Amino acid sequence: MTFTYRDDLHKRYHSWNYELRHEFGEKIFKVPIDGGFDCPNRDGTAAKGGCTFCSVSGSGDMIIAPTDPLPQQFHKEVQQLHHKWESTKKYIVYFQNFTNTHAPVEVLRQRYEQVVNLPGVVGLSIGTRPDCLPPETIAYLAELNQRLYLWVELGLQTTFESTSNAINRAHDYQTYLDAVERLRKHNIRVCTHLINGLPGETIPMMLENVRRTIVDSDIQGIKLHLLHLMKKTRMVKDYREGRLKFLTRDEYVQLIVDQLEMIPPEIIIHRLTGDAPFDALIGPAWSLKKWEVLNAIDDELAHRDTYQGAKDVRKGVPAFYVR
Repeated sequence: MTFTYRDDLHKRYHSWNYELRHEFGEKIFKVPIDGGFDCPNRDGTAAKGGCTFCSVSGSGDMIIAPTDPLPQQFHKEVQQLHHKWESTKKYIVYFQNFTNTHAPVEVLRQRYEQVVNLPGVVGLSIGTRPDCLPPETIAYLAELNQRLYLWVELGLQTTFESTSNAINRAHDYQTYLDAVERLRKHNIRVCTHLINGLPGETIPMMLENVRRTIVDSDIQGIKLHLLHLMKKTRMVKDYREGRLKFLTRDEYVQLIVDQLEMIPPEIIIHRLTGDAPFDALIGPAWSLKKWEVLNAIDDELAHRDTYQGAKDVRKGVPAFYVR
């Protein structure tokens, strides 16, 4: 088997770590911070209540000091990371929580510019929604893209309108496609987020989410998340009423390997599972052993003697799910 995008012979997919080492020639930290934004489906702009899977911190449950000024958040996160990787000196600042373009562009500029010139910062990663990218915001992102290494991370989660409505996303698939097209006109790198295990979605639907995303949009990266059911989220009701069933670890590993085979090898895999605080997680409990899950994915790729892009959907794989 020949796979180009790796230094480690045990890796059979195009990892985020590989990409950063080749882009910068050294290890890079991705440093999460809370930019103090909200979401349009929480504050009434598009809907209320937020996504049903989302916790009160908006996916930033692991951030150390989310209420501190942005430079202080950055320094505290870096200090913590240096306990393990003392020699790393370059950083990508990740605006993670909620929707980090849901504000007037003047507010975005004021917040982003607090961190772009901090020592060692070489890039930004902006987590947002496809319905929060007006022309003036994209123009500012295009400016940033000329100044530093930039990613825009778009939360899509599903391509199925029925699921999107059920989890209260409050935007449709076409809005996502339009957003990617407008970002790519400025050569802005796009990483799309999908969630495996949403209520009502079958394995064929999860495979179809990846197929559509890859075929329909010009993305450079993808995050495949496992659904974490968190306490005090609206999705707990789905679980209690039987609409949500957790994937087993083996089901998840098999699914991820199937999805990796579909993804063209040049697309960067930013994530294959996620993190959740132990005390806030309802399930699946096996997800807390993140490295065991990642190792199992590597083992299954090797067992099948397969790799990312082995069944590249851009080369014509039929739909997995027909409505």
